[in-house]
Amino acid sequence: MRTRTKAVVIGGGIAGCSTLYHLTREGWTDVMLLERDELTSGTTWHSAAQVTNFGMTQTMVGLKSHSVQLYKELRDDPDYPVGYHHGDGGIRLANTQAQMDGYRHFASMARGMGVTYEVIDAAECARRHPLISTDNLVGGLWDGEDGDIDPAQLCQALARRARLAGAEVHRHTPVIALRQLQDDTWEVTTGKGVIHADVVVNAGGYRCNEVGALMGVVHPVASMEHQYFVTETIPAIREAGHRMPLIRCPISDYYCRQEKDGLLIGFYEQECRTWGLDGISPDFANALCPDDLDRIMDVLEGAFARMPALREAGIKNVVNGPITYTIDGTPLVGPVPGKRNAFCIIGLRAGVGEGGGHGWLLAQQIVHGEACYDTWPLDPRRFGPHAGVELTALKAIEDYQNEFRFHFPHEHRPAGRNARTTPLTEVLRAEGASFTVVNGWERADFFKPSPEFEEDHTFHFSNAFNVIGEEVQAIHEGVGLTEVNGFTRIEITGADRHAFLDRLTCGAVPKRDGRMGLAYLLNEHGMVKCEATLANLPGDRLWYGAAAAAERHDWDWLSQHIRKGEDVHLRALTETHTILLLAGPKSRAVLSEAARGDWSAAAFPWLSVREAEIGFAPATVMNVSYSGELAYEIHVPNGSLLAAWAALRRAGDAHGLRLFGARAVESMRLEKGFLHWKSDLLTEFDPFETGLDRFVRLDKGEFIGRDALMKRVEQGPNRKLVTLDVACDDRPAHPGSSVMEGDRVIGTVTSGAWGYRTGRNLALAFVEPAVAVEGREVTLDLLGDRIAARVIAPAPFDPGFARIRG
Repeated sequence: MRTRTKAVVIGGGIAGCSTLYHLTREGWTDVMLLERDELTSGTTWHSAAQVTNFGMTQTMVGLKSHSVQLYKELRDDPDYPVGYHHGDGGIRLANTQAQMDGYRHFASMARGMGVTYEVIDAAECARRHPLISTDNLVGGLWDGEDGDIDPAQLCQALARRARLAGAEVHRHTPVIALRQLQDDTWEVTTGKGVIHADVVVNAGGYRCNEVGALMGVVHPVASMEHQYFVTETIPAIREAGHRMPLIRCPISDYYCRQEKDGLLIGFYEQECRTWGLDGISPDFANALCPDDLDRIMDVLEGAFARMPALREAGIKNVVNGPITYTIDGTPLVGPVPGKRNAFCIIGLRAGVGEGGGHGWLLAQQIVHGEACYDTWPLDPRRFGPHAGVELTALKAIEDYQNEFRFHFPHEHRPAGRNARTTPLTEVLRAEGASFTVVNGWERADFFKPSPEFEEDHTFHFSNAFNVIGEEVQAIHEGVGLTEVNGFTRIEITGADRHAFLDRLTCGAVPKRDGRMGLAYLLNEHGMVKCEATLANLPGDRLWYGAAAAAERHDWDWLSQHIRKGEDVHLRALTETHTILLLAGPKSRAVLSEAARGDWSAAAFPWLSVREAEIGFAPATVMNVSYSGELAYEIHVPNGSLLAAWAALRRAGDAHGLRLFGARAVESMRLEKGFLHWKSDLLTEFDPFETGLDRFVRLDKGEFIGRDALMKRVEQGPNRKLVTLDVACDDRPAHPGSSVMEGDRVIGTVTSGAWGYRTGRNLALAFVEPAVAVEGREVTLDLLGDRIAARVIAPAPFDPGFARIRG
């Protein structure tokens, strides 16, 4: 066994085998996989092993498509063919038109990745799968490439190819210690010796937190018991003359696929059960949990109703084994938060089906720093420090109970709520706030017109449309107040703070006390990595502010780029402060009454920052706007938050102050052409493609990504971000929707909302450069309909910034 290697992958299931293989494909052949038992002895061996193209983000569709293509290649390998039933087809059923709208959106989104889904009616569902009943059925989504694969053969084939490329695979080699050395490499201690590795990868499956504990981290991953059984021969299947498509049923919470001449039926019962939270026996390998068919009887009745042939089928064998979940049901694939040269590929509840793609994207990140897609939907840093195993278990139960029920726009399910709150949360609730969730924080989404009001979740404009419009109007004509909690706030001190940030950003760094500005940080490939507001405060302090979701992502990026000997120090203030956002033409008057001092445009112009007292509450006030109106971000220590809120409310009474929520801000920022991190600001595009030309100074000297960006400038853009005026008033353009010319996809929507001040249905989209011309007519595939749209100038509201400047 080698004692020095570039990477050690810990775990021999589909996650580990796929990562190992793809590392060799990306050029790293001096790599190792360590498995505590036999390959595939965890969840992989008992997987139902379904392989679908279906995903609810383009990144997920892309990685699943890679899995399908890889598995077809392995199936056709003459030296080691893998058993893979490709192209049986699969149907996701629906019993409401709202579900069908969701399927139409997913079909539009997949089209942009070169994947075709069909939305079919109930009769066509029954024609393609003659064993199902159409009772209470509206239709379904067809994936023609759906199928299943032999999981053990798959992993052995990947391991074999990795070995042929130079990798080592060691079975019965448990990792018993991990220690990071001063140069950020790792000492990996096993029962067979010590290995020095540049990089370690946690692919530990349901033991991922045992591996995590060795490096001092807890991953938000929990396991659920999952049962399926295999039937004896069903005559209708034996006589069909073709393989039956797969079924996934959100109506009755089950799935099925053909297994020889019978069916494999899996269940997502409501009385589900977590597994292994109190520890896992070291002897649990190639093992199962005890059968518990009583627990699935309610789900089984629904399956009988949908597929009457099951009533006559005998059960051949039952499987009950653990599968892993994360807080949002999507795996954790990428850097381990707070660690260097440590990665994970865990929480893969559908690991065999999509593991080929997950390993592909992870290997690219390890070797090249980024993958070909923006991997934020998978990034382990997308959860804040609130994300523990207990919270994950609550969300895992909820996800399990709703396995095939996708989230509608603005739907936030009840499990694990109030994970992160402020002293204002209950105050806002009493004021009628309906809350959204941002990185665990409860944030006001809009304010209900009556206590009994509930939003209808739909892919069309909802019954909250007019409520949000009234909030926008109140801000536009007068003044509004809201709370923005969870905002990523990092205080940077030290004599080298400006030089440090100048090296990380592609534009100018504000250096004068009392001034602030917007900055963009690029990765080594010249693509957009981070967006931040930089504010200079008294006492040689600088505040770095970013989106709430960026909390761990940006901390890692900053901390990992401080050079040895550089006088730069970081302090996290995300949990200690909250923003009160005051916006509208009367906001200056309210602020002037709530805080002493001269707040005139001359004394406190746009992009100024000042420390003050709101009433008697200490605060840091910034003249900056995300809405396009005159606005002030008032950053308050949480201990004084109620006092500052009360002072602003009192001052606002005479000016008709109204409360507003995040949905109003979303509408207004689109009208202003302001971008949202990880919606419109993606690592797949450089700042020129993203329309950030004014924030780039190529002549300022070296900064991260400059050389790569210069080369990209010479090559010309692949895509350009444009603003679209959408010619309909009943639905927004949802992120992921395809932009079309004829039957050709020419772009993808990143954001969409109604602009109440402009009276326009607006969208942002990355399109082919030739299309990025004002006046260009295109169509959008929105819920299966082709809707006309036109490219317009960015910032259709107040393009001259007169209202922001006040």
